[in-house]
Amino acid sequence: MPDFQHEHVVVRSGSRSGLPVIIAVHSTKLGQAVGGCRVWRYADWRDGLADALRLSAAMTAKCAVAGLANGGGKTVVALPADADLDAATRRMVLHDVADAITSLSGTYATGPDVGTTPEDMAVIGERTPYVFCKPERHGGSGGSSAATALGTLAALRAVRRRLHGTAAFTGARLAVVGLGSVGMRLARMLAAEGAELVVADIDPARRQESDALGATWVSPEQALTSDVDIVVPAALGGVLTADVVPDLRCAAIAGPANNQLATDHVADLLHRRGIAWVPDHVVSAGGVINTLAVELHHESADEAQKRVEAIEHTVADLLHTAALQRVTPAQAATELARLRLASA
Repeated sequence: MPDFQHEHVVVRSGSRSGLPVIIAVHSTKLGQAVGGCRVWRYADWRDGLADALRLSAAMTAKCAVAGLANGGGKTVVALPADADLDAATRRMVLHDVADAITSLSGTYATGPDVGTTPEDMAVIGERTPYVFCKPERHGGSGGSSAATALGTLAALRAVRRRLHGTAAFTGARLAVVGLGSVGMRLARMLAAEGAELVVADIDPARRQESDALGATWVSPEQALTSDVDIVVPAALGGVLTADVVPDLRCAAIAGPANNQLATDHVADLLHRRGIAWVPDHVVSAGGVINTLAVELHHESADEAQKRVEAIEHTVADLLHTAALQRVTPAQAATELARLRLASA
C-alpha cells in the first residue's frame, strides 16, 4: 500500500459477536479523530476495510475544510451479505465496537452512520466515553440528520447563487436521489422554498410522502440524469461513474451522500463537461459541525446553527477559487484542507 497514510488501523474479531470490527484513524493532526460507525453488509470483510480507509480520509478533509479542530476516523462492522442481526447480537456488536474504540485511548470518537442510530450510540456509550450523537435523554445532541440537511441546503444556496445569481429556490429544478433521513428532510425544505423537485429512492414506500410535496417520482437512474439545475445525491455512494457522466443534464451536483464518485477521475470528467461537483465531505459537514459545537464545545443551539449555515460561505469560496484558478471545486477543497493540516 504505497499510498497508505493512516495513523492507526484496527481490525479485530469481536469477542462477543465474532464479527469483523474495523477502525481507521486517518489523522489526529488537528485534534481527536471523529467519524461514524457503519454497520453494513459486505460481500467480503476487506470491502468494509476499504470503506473505512476511504471514509476516514474523507472525514479528515471534511473537518479541515470546515475549520474544525478534529481529524478523521471511521468504524465499520462488516456484516456477511446475508446477515440479519437480532437485538441481542446487535448489542454484542455495539459493545465490541466500544471495546475497540477504548483500545485507542481517546484518539478517536464515533457517532451514527449507515446502519446505526443515536440509540446505538447510547449502547456504545455504556462501555466507552468516546461517542457522540447519543439521544438527548442520555446527554447527547441526538441524531445529526437535521443539521446535515440544513448544511446541505446552505451548500445548495451557494451553488444556486453561483449558477443564477440568487440563493432563492423559487423556480429551481433539483433532483434529490435518496429519501432517507437526510434526503427527505432536505426535500421538504426545498419544496417549502418553492423548488421543483424530481425525487427517487429504492424504497417505494417513500413515494407517498414525496407525492405530498408535489415532487415527480422517478427511478434513481432517471433522477441522476434528469434535466435539472442541480442533482443532489443523498443515498449511498459510487453513483457518479465515468459511464454516467455523458448522460448527465444538470449544471451542478451537490449532495450529502458519501463517496459519490466511483473514482477520483470522474471529478475531472465532470469539470470537462462544465458540471460543477461540490465534494460531498464539504456538503455533508453540517451534522458533525453541529454535534461537535454542542457536545464538545458546549455552544448553544443558535450558535451551532450559525456554524452549520456558514457552509454556504465555504462552498461559495471554493466555487470562486475553483473558477479563478481554473481547477475543480474538489481540487480547491483538497488544497484548502492541505494548507490547514500543514499549519497544524
